[in-house]
Amino acid sequence: MPRKLLLPYKSVFSPFGAPRDAGAMNAARTGYRVFSANSTAACTELARRITERLGAELGKSVVYQETNGETRVEIKESVRGQDIFIIQTIPRDVNTAVMELLIMAYALKTSCARNIIGVIPYFPYSKQSKMRKRGSIVCKLLASMLAKAGLTHIITMDLHQKEIQGFFSFPVDNLRASPFLLQYIQEEIPDYRNAVIVAKSPDAAKRAQSYAERLRLGLAVIHGEAQCTEQDMDDGRHSPPMVKNATVHPGLELPLMMAKEKPPITVVGDVGGRIAIIVDDIIDDVESFVAAAEILKERGAYKIFVMATHGLLSAEAPRLIEESSIDEVVVTNTVPHEVQKLQCPKIKTVDISLILSEAIRRIHNGESMAYLFRNITVDD
Repeated sequence: MPRKLLLPYKSVFSPFGAPRDAGAMNAARTGYRVFSANSTAACTELARRITERLGAELGKSVVYQETNGETRVEIKESVRGQDIFIIQTIPRDVNTAVMELLIMAYALKTSCARNIIGVIPYFPYSKQSKMRKRGSIVCKLLASMLAKAGLTHIITMDLHQKEIQGFFSFPVDNLRASPFLLQYIQEEIPDYRNAVIVAKSPDAAKRAQSYAERLRLGLAVIHGEAQCTEQDMDDGRHSPPMVKNATVHPGLELPLMMAKEKPPITVVGDVGGRIAIIVDDIIDDVESFVAAAEILKERGAYKIFVMATHGLLSAEAPRLIEESSIDEVVVTNTVPHEVQKLQCPKIKTVDISLILSEAIRRIHNGESMAYLFRNITVDD
């Protein structure tokens, strides 16, 4: 009888009989892809910069709005067993961007992607992270929706409140833009040694103090702002309706609290003959920044800069900045703002794609993220 040929147990064959490299199979299972969840060209610029730094190609997908307003996502390549990074910058149409991210994450989940990591430099609804009267904590709702859609990890930058990380049931890497903004101050403001870091409200004092200590500069705080702050409404203590002739148990009479009255606007710190650098995390409606610049100008500051991570610059922000005493507004490219820059030459951009691409590389390779947080404190 003819002897049977015994094949080694470890040999790997394809269904068609041709041998297939086991190493190639493992590489396919452990590869990664970077997709952009945006449907507008202006929003894909950051994704393009990140993929160029990674030496990778942007994943093939189609994201568009149908005539009835519904969002449709089509993944044009296999993602089975791979780490997928979805880059989503938030344009003015926030709700559309959120739906694009949710639908793309769910499409990748149902396509058997191994891990789905959202790269969301500006996390939307982050200002709605506290209870206001009979409102809701929308940021918590969005965190639950992202987990349900299939995300397993998030990379973001300068969350409005650090405690937002606790809303998620999966890891959150909250990167910081402060090293890039500090580098801009040192390289682009020739006489920055004659500057003072300014907090436009006591709420921003910790961030301003961190900047001042790193640059070895003085600190000033503006106190007594005219506008209403978040703390006036976020704890809901005024939410019960006023009821006339309500019966109150004699033993439950609460002491009458005095109404808040803001003091006159004062600047704690010397800004006379100095460069004033106002720092914050978000610059959206610029009225408070413009008002702060006017006060600093009256106190003798001869140049005024505004530094912020997220430049939303909504509504009439470019025109107001152009007509104000502000000399320059410096923001990062976490949010697309090319149209605003055309309207106002005072707006400058700092690129943060370097740290985002390095975070993607480290997460995919299972490396520590500690290098990206060197000398970073919770106040940054």
